[in-house]
Amino acid sequence: MGSNGNHCSFVLLAEFHIFEGAQLKYQFPQPLGVDEGVLAMSMLPDGAEMQQDDWTVFFLNQTPFNTISPVLALETPETKAVPLPGEQDESPRDKPDLLCVLNLVRTKHDKTLDRGAKVLALAICTRHPFIQIFKPFLLMALDDYFSDPSQDCLARLFDAVNAMDLSGAPLLTRQEKIVMRSSERKDIFAEKFATRDQNWDASNPRLGAKSIMQHKSTNSGESYLSFEGELFSRQRQEENRSRERELPPPPDTDIATAVSTSTQSGINPDSPSDASFSLGGSAVWVGDESGLDLAASKDAGDSLSVLSLGGSNTMMASLRKRRSTDASSLSSLAQTKDMMVRAAGTPLPPYSDPLSRPGLVKDTHFYHTAVAYKDHPIPIKMPLFTFPEEVGDYSLITLFKEFSSHQNVSGPQHPHLHTNGPQTHPIIVLFNALVTGKRIIFLGHRRPAGEVSSFVLSACALGSGCGAVLRGFIERAFPYANLNNRDEWESVPAYIAGVTNPIFESSRAWDLLLVIGAGTVTVAKDIYSTYPVTATSNLGAPLLSRSGTLKADSSITSDDGDLPRVGSNQGSKPDFFKSDNNADKVFIEDIRTAIDDHFGESVVRMRFAEYVTRFVRLASRYEEEVTGSTKIGHTSSSFSEQPGRRAQLGSGMAFSDEATSMKELVANAQRIEAWRKTNSYQYCIADFAKFQINSAIKGFDVMHQSIRLRHGKALSDAEAALIMRTFADNVKSYEQVIELLAFLIPHGGGLIPLGFGLFHQKESVREATIDLFNQLRVFPVGVLFLQSLNHFQRYAYVRQAHAREKRILNEQQQLLQQQQHTAQAFPTTRAHSNSIVGGGLNGHVY
Repeated sequence: MGSNGNHCSFVLLAEFHIFEGAQLKYQFPQPLGVDEGVLAMSMLPDGAEMQQDDWTVFFLNQTPFNTISPVLALETPETKAVPLPGEQDESPRDKPDLLCVLNLVRTKHDKTLDRGAKVLALAICTRHPFIQIFKPFLLMALDDYFSDPSQDCLARLFDAVNAMDLSGAPLLTRQEKIVMRSSERKDIFAEKFATRDQNWDASNPRLGAKSIMQHKSTNSGESYLSFEGELFSRQRQEENRSRERELPPPPDTDIATAVSTSTQSGINPDSPSDASFSLGGSAVWVGDESGLDLAASKDAGDSLSVLSLGGSNTMMASLRKRRSTDASSLSSLAQTKDMMVRAAGTPLPPYSDPLSRPGLVKDTHFYHTAVAYKDHPIPIKMPLFTFPEEVGDYSLITLFKEFSSHQNVSGPQHPHLHTNGPQTHPIIVLFNALVTGKRIIFLGHRRPAGEVSSFVLSACALGSGCGAVLRGFIERAFPYANLNNRDEWESVPAYIAGVTNPIFESSRAWDLLLVIGAGTVTVAKDIYSTYPVTATSNLGAPLLSRSGTLKADSSITSDDGDLPRVGSNQGSKPDFFKSDNNADKVFIEDIRTAIDDHFGESVVRMRFAEYVTRFVRLASRYEEEVTGSTKIGHTSSSFSEQPGRRAQLGSGMAFSDEATSMKELVANAQRIEAWRKTNSYQYCIADFAKFQINSAIKGFDVMHQSIRLRHGKALSDAEAALIMRTFADNVKSYEQVIELLAFLIPHGGGLIPLGFGLFHQKESVREATIDLFNQLRVFPVGVLFLQSLNHFQRYAYVRQAHAREKRILNEQQQLLQQQQHTAQAFPTTRAHSNSIVGGGLNGHVY
């Protein structure tokens, strides 16, 4: 994103006139070419005089009636908008960019006025979906206008917003955004915030590991020490200080010898050391084979970090007398570093808190900058993980809490909406309405227009999987709609609108009505006439013909889902909509539990993204069963191993058995068929084709393999070995590592399912796991994910990796000894000094 990008396209100001009503007073820098009455009514919502401050959101360039047509050219080569970091421009060249309008409405009471109050609205038009960062600008600018009502205030606001410098913001790809938003670590992708002369060098793992270790980052998902552990740590620090006073400093010659021994040992610097996992946190020490982070200063760090990453055991044997695998080992790490630095003759820097991360921003999920408005610095915190389908500050938790009971759902039951019969949760009804293209209205009578807008934006995020899976919802969303342009927005197919006027409830121009405050969901009475139910393919016949040979007690959940295993003995029920272990119901219970346990918004969003992803994969499987092929996913197949042939990995959506597959496909057939007729489905086809072309990992279904490791039943040794070896052989570059980690989100276990390969009975699986982890730790983000392994897995990884390096080194030494022994047994004949036979010039052998 350019430093002088066109962040703000227009600034608008509207005022409510006692005789003329809502009036658009100013448009800066030029008129938009849109009906001024439409803009004024959108900026001054119904009941605005009842709220002191209110926020509304609406869009431009959605439909012909709100498409701008400015007199002057809106874009020049210098001010042309640039897509968000890491995003590709998905819109056609002839289609104008969607403009998000953030509007602040304020009522200032004044008894001297005719109506006792003055109502003003100030709005900015921007292409960025993270419109919430502009709220401080609007608050200050509107105060400025009340004190000095002139167009100069709009000019100052326009210039201040466009002066915002985002050139230092990291450019994240789609996969990097998924990794970032799934991680709660506040130092994720910290290396991308470094200056340009300190860029990460993937070909130099030593430099990378050193730069990471200097960050002193921490895993936000776990604490360093328990209360008892902290007490033990302090006690050990006191003991180490007393021992230091008694021990004389080792001579410099010993240090030189140790460094020489380590650099000549030939140990692979890619072999993991304890410092690889410390990053300011606890280390896992394994005998005398692990290294330490000995970089204490810039001068000493350059030489000693080589010793640390080289895995030297000579110095460790002389300086460490105990073994430890607990979190409190950090105290001895500091003691060892203290002795090393003193022995090298360098000054001892003050010991820093391992929790501190000097030189880093507070949270790398955001880009922090500041903009001056009338000499007042305004701090800006721009989110780096936003997708175009996520606009503003929305909350899925608030949406879930508002519509939380199936008893509040009224109206006829439609197969497109009620995938679990009368027990279908309102959120599932809403999701089904979104993906099947129904007309949806959120009604908030006597509620702030900003609250209504937030529910509409939350619904768009819900349908799109928080912007990471599907798209096509924002383009038909009207967060605040009114009677003035009712005919225009009601003519948009499958609109998603937010209104405050109760007249819309009786209009019946909707298919689903959600009343904010009451929490009720109403399905239109004539929905069957508007959307007649069509016959789907006969998916039930294979189920009936194969039921005699399949287990009837299998779970409704598949191996392909993240849903927990629930009760069995439900497989024989003929009515799929009344199944107690319906996958949607299990998902809702999971979300309810997460909210009750006070999990954050980020976790809830990731769970909804997983749910939408699973829906798409289920639709892909349905397509394959009905048409014989699919355009939105990998072809479904299971792992196959035949004598004389190369084993083949599975792909697509996997079920535990055929009966479970048919049950879920039948239960979802109607909503899948309805979704296939929407624009969202067409976008999904295009997105999957683009993903196939641009994917860094090719040749196999990464999601299928990761889910098999997490949830697979009866995973054979051959399949586990092939999965891990395929990962190790195909995940080497940075792009491949990021793509793999995007499927291994931390709250779903991260690398832990792969880490169990370290304990597998087959050596080939253990070796492949070590190879994969060695390749991950070359990159900073891989190191952070390796930190999420539990202590047993980290211990096993360090121990096995060093054991293998030691074994390889011994084999190389034995081979060298054999070669030397052979050379001594058959000595070469010394040539004449003037001869060039067997030597070079002057008899020198080269």
